[in-house]
Amino acid sequence: MRHAETVTFGGSGMDRAANLRGDAGQQAALWARGKVLAVWKGRPLIAGGQAIAWLPTDAALAGSQDSAIFLGLSEGTPVFAQDVSAWVPEAPIAASSGFFDTQVQRHPDLPEDQGFHELRAVMAQLSARDAELCATARGLMEWHRSHGFCATCGEKSEMTQAGWQRQCPACKTSHFPRTDPVVIMLITRGNRLLLGRGPTWPEGMYSLLAGFVEPGETIEAAVRREVFEESGIRVGQVDYLASQPWPFPASLMLGCRGEALNDEIILDPNELQDARWVTREELLSAFAGTHPEIKPSRRGAIAQFIMSHWLADTLD
Repeated sequence: MRHAETVTFGGSGMDRAANLRGDAGQQAALWARGKVLAVWKGRPLIAGGQAIAWLPTDAALAGSQDSAIFLGLSEGTPVFAQDVSAWVPEAPIAASSGFFDTQVQRHPDLPEDQGFHELRAVMAQLSARDAELCATARGLMEWHRSHGFCATCGEKSEMTQAGWQRQCPACKTSHFPRTDPVVIMLITRGNRLLLGRGPTWPEGMYSLLAGFVEPGETIEAAVRREVFEESGIRVGQVDYLASQPWPFPASLMLGCRGEALNDEIILDPNELQDARWVTREELLSAFAGTHPEIKPSRRGAIAQFIMSHWLADTLD
């Protein structure tokens, strides 16, 4: 797919400079001239709701180099991320499903236009570079948060390689960031597209079917298995379209298209609340916000990206 890397969190040409991660002297020099993305409980610090609010490395909120994650070089400037979740605000963020969380947490030491935003709420407004950096920072911080102990011996592990590895001081096992592959598929039959909705989704929210790739399974096999398990639809030809990092918490969405071999939907209620065939005309109506039952899809997600290209006939 020619436009694959224009998906949100797609390739911005970021130089991750992996060769510099293990060099303590280089890291100190990079920190001295770098800038920091602060992240609070998975929420990046954003200015005006549309760009990263960078902090100088000597700012109090930027913390120390030892706890920072080196993201790479952006236009030659070293960029780091710092987890500031230890900060306790006076008014904490309320619990949310994460679907449409537009709450913003503001730090008293920062300008009024800067705040910690739920990434899914602002991802479509960010530049390609800022979106990639936010996704990388969030994904790595979630991995560190959930993998603090050695899976081999159970001892507490330590962050190394500028945030890109954890090392067990007891048994010396090295641990690396985790990414979970997920297939998400555009299943069509003629002029119709298969959509589904989860039991806990907001009213009117439908999307492409998706599911995790299992061990020992190809992408094509995962597409066919997931679609059949959830909807009873058998799939023939499967083609890869595009991918999207999805750090909520650690997925890599593998966008595919498949041709349905039958029409009758047999729903698995444990997986989906509803599934339906939708024509191009109906999907256009949903995207325009005029469909009586289907709400517009979330901007920035790969499902919306793929469906938009299907409507525009630009999936090649």
